[in-house]
Amino acid sequence: MQPEDRCHLNGLALKDGSPAYVTAISSTNVTEGWRDHRQSGGVVIDIESNEIISQGFSMQHSPRWHNGKLWLANSGTGEFGRVNLASGKFEPVAFCPGYVRGAAFHGNYAILGLSRPRDNKTFNGLVLDDRLEKEQINARSGLVVVDLTTGGIPHGLNAEGFISELYDVVVLPGVKRPSMIAFKNDQIRRILSIE
Repeated sequence: MQPEDRCHLNGLALKDGSPAYVTAISSTNVTEGWRDHRQSGGVVIDIESNEIISQGFSMQHSPRWHNGKLWLANSGTGEFGRVNLASGKFEPVAFCPGYVRGAAFHGNYAILGLSRPRDNKTFNGLVLDDRLEKEQINARSGLVVVDLTTGGIPHGLNAEGFISELYDVVVLPGVKRPSMIAFKNDQIRRILSIE
């Protein structure tokens, strides 16, 4: 075991509360080898069998098990969809106007995080760039809600200003006023909550 980034293992899907699937940008076994396979080297691995069950992804993220299906973001193409476990094929459901990273579900909807791709060699030259140009839109950061039946995007929230990347999304059912506080400053001493 070496402390190196060889395949860029980057996602874990739980099924019935147990680890079931992981994603990696490639199946390479040399330091930083995944960087040469960003376009189509991505794999999904079944943890129990230790077998690659799907491949050909571009920088995929956020595998999630929901309603008996394995969903993930094919981030380098801007697509969100499901893996057909019988055939191993990826079935796109929606195109999203940004680098998709982070997924949560509420009923028949997926809430996805979008990022503007960084301007560096890791993110340049992806199919996502061509697709955004074809659609004549700029990459966005924020959230989109995808209808899992139609693939439509009925809702979204654009993050303007300095927020350019999101890494994950969480749904908090029943929570009316969520907030985040920093532990390394005195903000925690000024928070007052009244039921």
